[in-house]
Amino acid sequence: MQDEIINRVANSKLVTLNLEDYYPEGRRVLFDIKDWLFEGFVLREKDFRNQVSEYDWSQYKGSYIALTCSSDAIIPGWAFMLLSIQLEPYVKKTIIGNLEALETSIYQDVLNDLDVSTFKDKPIIIKGCSKKPVPQNAYIMLATKLKPVARSIMYGEACSSVPLFKK
Repeated sequence: MQDEIINRVANSKLVTLNLEDYYPEGRRVLFDIKDWLFEGFVLREKDFRNQVSEYDWSQYKGSYIALTCSSDAIIPGWAFMLLSIQLEPYVKKTIIGNLEALETSIYQDVLNDLDVSTFKDKPIIIKGCSKKPVPQNAYIMLATKLKPVARSIMYGEACSSVPLFKK
């Protein structure tokens, strides 16, 4: 008589959290203002304002935008604020920085809204591999948010997890 194979992981109280499941849909755009500067280095207010007013911002509808300047120009704060005001009716979020900073900011919003009360006194595994661009900071933010409520926190997969915290 053969022994029946029992899936102990499926029968356990382990909860696997995959940050990929919380990935908000929407195009991510790195918007570089370098080409809007005189010789790539000087922001001329009148020229800049003209370009901003003539630009078709509606093309970014539903997108997440990271504003940047890839040249070594010194950009006054009002320039990025002016851009964000123009983008506001169309985009989901605008930041100053690169795409990783954008993803971190997006996940910060998502995780701030996450109700962790359902994870109270449960062993949690934070899944480590993802096909979507989940930033490393999101893992830290999630672990920090779960620590006060979880019985334990692990990282990886149920078959090979790394323990991180235990009450």
